[in-house]
Amino acid sequence: MREGINPISMSAFQWAIISLCMLFNVINGLDVMAMAFTANCVSAQWGLSGSQLGVLLSASLVGMACGSMFAAPAADRHGRRPMLLAGLLLSGLCMLLSFWSENLYSLIVLRGLTGLGVGAVVVGANVLTHEHASPERRNLAIALQSVAFGLGASVGGMLAHSLNDGEGWRYVFLTGGCITFVGWVAGVLWLRESEAFLALGSRHLRGSAPASVSMSYRQLFAPGQWQLTVSLATALFLIMFSFYFVTSWTPTLLIQSGFSEKDGATGGMLLSGGGMLGALAMGLGGNRMGVGRLLLGFVLLDAILMGLIVPATRLGWLGGAVGFSSGMLLYGAIAGLFTLAPQAFSTAIRTRGVGLVLSAGRVGSIVSPAAAGLLIDAQWTPQGLFTFYAISQLLAALLIWRLCKRA
Repeated sequence: MREGINPISMSAFQWAIISLCMLFNVINGLDVMAMAFTANCVSAQWGLSGSQLGVLLSASLVGMACGSMFAAPAADRHGRRPMLLAGLLLSGLCMLLSFWSENLYSLIVLRGLTGLGVGAVVVGANVLTHEHASPERRNLAIALQSVAFGLGASVGGMLAHSLNDGEGWRYVFLTGGCITFVGWVAGVLWLRESEAFLALGSRHLRGSAPASVSMSYRQLFAPGQWQLTVSLATALFLIMFSFYFVTSWTPTLLIQSGFSEKDGATGGMLLSGGGMLGALAMGLGGNRMGVGRLLLGFVLLDAILMGLIVPATRLGWLGGAVGFSSGMLLYGAIAGLFTLAPQAFSTAIRTRGVGLVLSAGRVGSIVSPAAAGLLIDAQWTPQGLFTFYAISQLLAALLIWRLCKRA
């Protein structure tokens, strides 16, 4: 028999489910960032232009947007657990098939399908964590999911560092696919549905007419709700716009600026390593300082650091410190928005609401690397690119400031 959710303390059962969701987000980070850490090798082998590489980097993000948006209704009707497991199975299969990809177009399709699965898993893990955690631990529990994503990205960097020059970039995808299947088996054996969903009466939801899906999406824009929905979605769009430029292009830009493949992978890993600390800081500090205010500070400071990354890379340890700090602030900001999102919606529409907000963020992440590829082809310098993306951080800070005033 499942244990209920204690409103104050956290039981071993609750922490076990949250830990499983962390494992899934480690896998998500690895699967999503595998392309960023192998992009230079793939580009060299297939002779890709900046625009082609940008499309390849964006393919999984397109899939993630679709997965976040369109898998959410199934989760609100049939449960968070089956949606999450189906997403893991799809992403694992496509990671394995990427090992045998023969050209750019087949890899783009497989990356898109991988992202589709990852998008479903991200939403499912976020909502399951929110619904299993006690109110006093929710900020920390959701922030830990972002820590796990950063850990997965770091694992992807280590895999790329150890495999790119020896066995080749394909083995990064092969290894990632095997790890994803291990996570899927763990989910089949131990993941449980949330009590909050079960309390809704799943039989009634399964029997709803198809029109109820569109009706529930309309509820996200009902009077008193739409401002919060739009504000959260727009803020996450802008943060993800910067985040995926930094994480997708920093390794390649460092290499193009004269650094080695090792330096490029190290730079990406520093961003991810800082991100884990930032997400944890958001989770621990959110209850004391308020998530909104802490989020605003993170975004404003990161906008400043974005403009300093390129000159700092010429100063040895300072470049590493700035990259680490930028990653810390970006991941922390995303953790803050991920924490606010499930709180903004009732249980009946929570997965759809979170899915819509996360999907808007994915649109920002889709546009971001492709836009950077076009700007690189137009001879923009790395400094110009980082300054351009810092402006989106300032716009996000303005929006978060308005949210804080409204609260």
